[in-house]
Amino acid sequence: MDPADGLLNDPHDVYRRLRDTAPVHRIAGTDGNPAWVVTRYQDVREALTDPRLSVDKRHAKEGNYQGLSLPPALDANLLNMEAPDHTRIRRLVVRAFTPRRVEQLRVPIRETADRLLDALGRHGTTDLIASYAAPLPITVICDLLGVPDRHRRDFRVWTDTLLAPDPTRPQDAKGAVAAMLGFFGELLADKRKEPADDLLSDLIAVRDEGDRLSEDELMSLAFLILFAGYENTVQLIGNAVLALLRHPEQLAALRERPARLPAAVEEFSRYEGPALLAIRRFPTEDVTIGGVTVPAGETVLLSLAAANRDPARFPDPDRLDLSRDASGHLALGHGIHYCLGAPLARAETEIALAALLERFPELALADTDIRWRRSLRARGLLSLPVSYSEKPSCSEKIS
Repeated sequence: MDPADGLLNDPHDVYRRLRDTAPVHRIAGTDGNPAWVVTRYQDVREALTDPRLSVDKRHAKEGNYQGLSLPPALDANLLNMEAPDHTRIRRLVVRAFTPRRVEQLRVPIRETADRLLDALGRHGTTDLIASYAAPLPITVICDLLGVPDRHRRDFRVWTDTLLAPDPTRPQDAKGAVAAMLGFFGELLADKRKEPADDLLSDLIAVRDEGDRLSEDELMSLAFLILFAGYENTVQLIGNAVLALLRHPEQLAALRERPARLPAAVEEFSRYEGPALLAIRRFPTEDVTIGGVTVPAGETVLLSLAAANRDPARFPDPDRLDLSRDASGHLALGHGIHYCLGAPLARAETEIALAALLERFPELALADTDIRWRRSLRARGLLSLPVSYSEKPSCSEKIS
């Protein structure tokens, strides 16, 4: 069985069958080259911390799937590094994403959410991805890095192109990469001329004064923070809203007990997280996973989505249950490559949902034809058409 097409159309159904029949299975990647996909929770969790499974492409065997191809100036990022380089670079930036630092961002995040909801008006219909779920995280991460407003829309377009590249139009992805290279080069030059109180200026100072970052590492780190800070959160917000609208009993329970929202975000992450797969890995030696021996240098894809719906770990896993203890889910990874921005993604999703549900007690799907991105890696919506309305005032009810 070659499940690649099914994974693009209905990944959870394919992953369910693979978990039951072939939990470590060889498939063809989007470029036609082979890879091993791992689907059971325990296997995925153990593999995420196995030092023999490296994210460094230098361990890859030619002719195997290697994922997104980027130029060195964007590829020298944490997703492709092992210790000690990974440790060195992560230490430089992790302080910007600690729970304490994120708590300080809650007020501006809520202000941004309220401003976006104000723009919608009191009632109507909208594509909630375009009007709310996408602009919120791009605003937050660009403010944190110090990216000017004029570039934000372009970056969204480039990122969306890379998330689900059209195999019939390879020039689009190449164009997006070239545009990003120019964008980051110009941005770094501007920040060197006029440093500001932002994360990117801080990283430039580290690079220029302490020589602890190469120029490629600096540009790649800026790219990763901006790309992942947008990608993961827009998908998590959109997927969470869709899950609530498709499960009205869970939406009603959350409205009755809004204090459960932080725990609910964990269940949304488990149920329909932003990433189907962890970053590809390459065995530095022959490795046995789930009883299957994967030769050194071949590509291993760890399915976070399949692991999070493994009934051996989460009973009745295909059911959204906001009262569930979803701790231990792998939606944001595990081990040293655990998502750097996880505290920020959680806070943004929590605040976005709280603001939306408080503002619009009447919220519903405006179209049942929901379209997902055709991507082996990302789990996100192309659009989310909704109708919304505030509660009418007493005077409006009387009239």
